[in-house]
Amino acid sequence: MEPIRIFYFSDVLCIWAYIAHIRLDELKTTFQDQIAIEPHFVSVFGTAHEKLENGWRDRGGLQGYSNHIQEVAKKFDHITVHPDIWANFTPHSSTSCHLFLHAIQLLEAKGLVDQSQQVFEKATWAFREAFFTQLANVSDRKVQFQIAEELRLPIAGIQAQIDSGEAYAQLSKDFELVKEHTVTVSPTLIFNEGRQRLNGNVGYRVIEANIRELLHNPPGEQSWC
Repeated sequence: MEPIRIFYFSDVLCIWAYIAHIRLDELKTTFQDQIAIEPHFVSVFGTAHEKLENGWRDRGGLQGYSNHIQEVAKKFDHITVHPDIWANFTPHSSTSCHLFLHAIQLLEAKGLVDQSQQVFEKATWAFREAFFTQLANVSDRKVQFQIAEELRLPIAGIQAQIDSGEAYAQLSKDFELVKEHTVTVSPTLIFNEGRQRLNGNVGYRVIEANIRELLHNPPGEQSWC
């Protein structure tokens, strides 16, 4: 039986994607080769300054958004966030992060790094953690290279994927898929050839139930529920 293909869209700067990362790990452990999670990016924070200044102008501005993120984080024991998150520093764009991570993903796909080390997944988590716990300016290329160096990734190889245009092509593919599937929320899981989707802060058991329903129904047979 072919594995269930799952498109997973997220934004590196999204608190809900930061929270949901552990759920993806659990899915991979539980279902292993029964599912194939295909990561993509949706630039919810593509223009972070403008988004927050406009969206939170009447709700306390950046400090109001920071307070909101702090309240959200208190509900989840597996993450921590810096007390000044978003208030004292706002990255310009998550798109820069997504481009850089796609370059790392290409290195992994081409076998230019040890594929068993899951470097793309580790790098994505490192970017999220650096921002949310250290207020690192992950939209800045110098910081991106610093994180890559800490992960012992080949800087020249990453730069080559960007310079060649291949990383941009992967990012462009994300844009096309976001448009095709009308993705507006981070994170979003799309499966069953686009017929099912789960948006935002969806609990692990809900995701698991959807996957088990697909696994237990014969191909082409729709569930009565």
